[in-house]
Amino acid sequence: MRVAVVTFPGSNCDYDCYKALQLFPELEPVFVWHRERELGPVDALVLPGGFAHGDYLRAGAIARFSPVMSAVDAFARSGGLVVGICNGFQVLCESGLLPGALLRNDTLRFRSHDVHIRVETVETPFTSAYSEGQVLRMPIAHGEGSYYADPNTLAELEGEGRVVFRYVTSAGEALPEANPNGSAHGIAGILNRDRNVIGMMPHPERAVEEILGSTDGRGLFESLASVLRGAVA
Repeated sequence: MRVAVVTFPGSNCDYDCYKALQLFPELEPVFVWHRERELGPVDALVLPGGFAHGDYLRAGAIARFSPVMSAVDAFARSGGLVVGICNGFQVLCESGLLPGALLRNDTLRFRSHDVHIRVETVETPFTSAYSEGQVLRMPIAHGEGSYYADPNTLAELEGEGRVVFRYVTSAGEALPEANPNGSAHGIAGILNRDRNVIGMMPHPERAVEEILGSTDGRGLFESLASVLRGAVA
């Protein structure tokens, strides 16, 4: 099962995602350059972290107009599984595939450290390998990671169970001090209405082996592999 890793000028987590996907024998990662107009035969795709086009204007604002994004949009709207991590989350919001926006961190400082996030729902193709309420530890690395949406959209996300991850303490409490960037409702990851597109700021691909300090990110890739296995069985 082929998983496209879309690479933009300035992406710096594309190879990390590629290596994380390689940990699962049934997944075959392939790089797709941003100037391509077709994805080719793929079963899922990842928009990785980094600084696409130097994050000029706004993070993801220029990448949204890359030729490949028409194919990404069509793939997502046809039900294809899409994962946007950090800069990828920003690109998905800029493209309208996810609601809301990622604003400057409330500290106005780049944040790069481990955080704890709580799994809010396992009813997704990306979290079925986890347990609801499970607390995960994985790194963040962003300057524009504060999730913002209008009150109606936030209520919709909460009411429809589309908040996937929330920043919490190591004990699983959603306290202000656990929120590293000022995200509304402590949101660290969300789904689209059809639940086939996920955007998240923490980096699961940097938490897949003990040598990296955490294996808590493996569940996302395990969940993806499980869903794709079932789709071709």
